[in-house]
Amino acid sequence: MDKNTIIAIVLSVIVITVAMTIQTTFFAPNPVATEPTETTTIVPAEAPSVSSELLTTGAGLAWDSGLPGSFTSIGEPGDTSPFKYQTEVFDIEFDPIGASVASIRLKDHLDGSEPVELLFKGPNDNNAFMMYAGDDRTNPIDAAFTYDIRGNEVVFSRTFAPILTDGTVSDETFTITKTYHFGEKDYLFEIVVDIRNSVNKSIPLSYNNFAYTLAFEPQIGPAFDEMPNNNYNYRRFYVQADGGKKSTPKLSNGMYQTSDYLTWAALCGKYFSLIGIPDATRYTTTLTESTAGDIALSSKLYFSRPAVRSASNTDTFRFYCGPQIKSQMTIYNESAHNGFGLANLHLEKALDSSSWLGWLENVLKWLLQLFYKIIPNYGVAIILLTVFIKLILYPLTKKSMDSTAKMSTLGPKMEEMKVKYQDNPQKLNEEMAKLYQQEKINPLGGCLPMLLQFPIFIALYGLLNKHFELRGAMFIPGWITDLSMPDTVFTFPFNIPFLGNGLHILPIIYTASMIYSMKFTQTGGTPQNNSTMKFMTWGMPLIFFFVLYDAPSGLILYWTVQNFLSIVQQYYMNKKKQKEMASESSSVANVSKFPQRTDQKTSKKQGKGPRK
Repeated sequence: MDKNTIIAIVLSVIVITVAMTIQTTFFAPNPVATEPTETTTIVPAEAPSVSSELLTTGAGLAWDSGLPGSFTSIGEPGDTSPFKYQTEVFDIEFDPIGASVASIRLKDHLDGSEPVELLFKGPNDNNAFMMYAGDDRTNPIDAAFTYDIRGNEVVFSRTFAPILTDGTVSDETFTITKTYHFGEKDYLFEIVVDIRNSVNKSIPLSYNNFAYTLAFEPQIGPAFDEMPNNNYNYRRFYVQADGGKKSTPKLSNGMYQTSDYLTWAALCGKYFSLIGIPDATRYTTTLTESTAGDIALSSKLYFSRPAVRSASNTDTFRFYCGPQIKSQMTIYNESAHNGFGLANLHLEKALDSSSWLGWLENVLKWLLQLFYKIIPNYGVAIILLTVFIKLILYPLTKKSMDSTAKMSTLGPKMEEMKVKYQDNPQKLNEEMAKLYQQEKINPLGGCLPMLLQFPIFIALYGLLNKHFELRGAMFIPGWITDLSMPDTVFTFPFNIPFLGNGLHILPIIYTASMIYSMKFTQTGGTPQNNSTMKFMTWGMPLIFFFVLYDAPSGLILYWTVQNFLSIVQQYYMNKKKQKEMASESSSVANVSKFPQRTDQKTSKKQGKGPRK
């Protein structure tokens, strides 16, 4: 393999890598990496006013264990069976154990034929919204709570008492009341945690100077089998500090922790989000990721409340559990538009979108939805959008093709110059420049039009990779049933290296169209049968095949149609060029014959002169 081929391979790999990651790296929404900060320990002004025999540690011990330092529940819990609660958008399963949530299903969004499950957990994982003592994150408060459904509220309650050092139960008790408050059409709901002591003393629930921790764990759905670590399926954390500044937290050893005030902390997937919105209390927020549990990746969110120095306390948390749809998120920017009277939350900042290319992505989204209104099939809409963009960009692509064709015609002359001036690079550059000037060719003429198209490529990549309406959108029944997913037509009982166990047809068609497009484009100029050109014809499409094999079928559909349109365009230009060359040849032939006839007539006239 020659030097040029090696350089071409290296550059190609770099270009592919940049193209596939540029949406989340260079054009992500301006993330500001925040280094993990140490938790600020809140030092109380005075010790809790409780019995000297009382151990307020609670953490590390199971609730109702009967051991000193733990807590025991008081009274009968009542019915401990899980139960269902519904709103217009939610179908929720509550569990009295821990006053927790075992399932959150979104009624208006399907996963196959069933409502999508937003709480993804394994058989041994905790439910969502359980509480822990202090800042402990190992043993949740798993006692059975009594509950009552009051209209749009589900109220859980349980009374506890500390176990003293001598093993007896303290006379001082405290009651935890946990209220879930829902709106009819809101994807946001409230969790109100109220803790009251039976006597006028500080609440004895404390550990490490924290009262309790409210958790969302272990993961947001839909469910997945392999760890989501690419642009096509992912789980990401975002936080928004006071003042509206969004950032991407940097996890160290799988954890990020800050005692800074946050307006919200978000765990986002590609199409759905869990956004925790604490009240004005200065909580310590902890985010963790782990691959050691029952599922491929656990992403957990914790709010730890500082110790309470009074006999009663009420905290309010809000959680948005729903789709990544801007219209559903912006209603919490104005109090009149939502059922909770909330304003200026700016949850839409949790959406993944381009920064300076966001406007272009919105324009393309508007066009896509316009074509969908004309023909209500998103596959057809993608094709129409591709054709429209091709027509708009035709002047640029034509200029690029013309420049490439002219450069190809100079191939033989350039090769002669390289041989002639192989020992004099400076002279070679001078002669090349003269040749370009003489032929009126800009050596960058084929590249600049392509660079101008690059923003559109990036914006379309972002749009078709994550446009919410493509989720579950069918193009061709029995084949492309979901444009947001690969077109899996068969699943093998084994894994194929680099490809997995699914057979996707669309990437194969795309690769074939790219190879044919490369070969067809080369016929527009002088053939160059060198190793570099062979790599561009065969190597590049094969590399893209592996890179894009698991890409959403909507994205592959766009690129495939783009290749076919390029072939049609190149075919048209080749035919046009052949006609022009034939016309020029005919003109040259006529010109070469015309002087000959003139000479003959002249000679005849000259021959006739003397006879007269």
